[in-house]
Amino acid sequence: MARDTPLAPMIGATAIGGGAAIRSPKTAELVAGTLRRMVVEGQLKDGDFLPNEAELMAHFGVSRPTLREAVRVLESERLVEVRRGSRTGARVRVPGPEVVARPVGLLLELSGATIADLLTAKAGIEPLAARLLAEVGTPADFDELDGMLERLGAEGADSPRLAEDTGAFQLRVVQLSGNATLSIIAGMLHEITVRHMAFVFSAHRPVPKDDFDTLMRSYRRLLHYLRSGDAPGAESHWRKHLDTARSVLLTGLEDVRVRDMMG
Repeated sequence: MARDTPLAPMIGATAIGGGAAIRSPKTAELVAGTLRRMVVEGQLKDGDFLPNEAELMAHFGVSRPTLREAVRVLESERLVEVRRGSRTGARVRVPGPEVVARPVGLLLELSGATIADLLTAKAGIEPLAARLLAEVGTPADFDELDGMLERLGAEGADSPRLAEDTGAFQLRVVQLSGNATLSIIAGMLHEITVRHMAFVFSAHRPVPKDDFDTLMRSYRRLLHYLRSGDAPGAESHWRKHLDTARSVLLTGLEDVRVRDMMG
């Protein structure tokens, strides 16, 4: 259940111009900017409700149409969710990488980027993340990855979710590395990656058992490096893994573009 947090004191702490009424040609953007900053700084958290319109109008010294325009700006950025007809007002929704994944995918489509481009970018991101995870990861992090591998192994080579599950494991390695920038970039590329793997796997279903066993051994070896805190080993192993995977995933598909995969 979302928290109905008392937010008026926090708004007072972030008042513009000492609480004076805002008089600007872009008043709605200024109001939206103040509320946006409160989300970024954690004063407004995911699930919190904004104060009611009357309180916000009085605080910012703006009209109802101006305030609603400011809320629409935040809504367009996926920072708040407004349920029309609801009496509870706008609720904060902290977005994840999926919010920008589709626009990024569209940019890649428009640029003519190939799947080869994408896999090369992943090869630059994930080995570094593996190194960082070996340095900062906790036993709980490694147990989580181990659990993902247990489920992946139990499903086997003929799992209809093989692409999704392998993609999720690789993404989680990046997310657990603690580097927000790498995690966001990996999250933006995730959907395209999974679609491509699903396409390749569908042409070879079920995936040969020997290939699946090799994949699982590689994942287990990565986890060994991570648990032992061997950062160079984790980075080197994962780079070799991705180089091998790239050659397999691109065989006969070297010139396939992102837009061909996205449909």
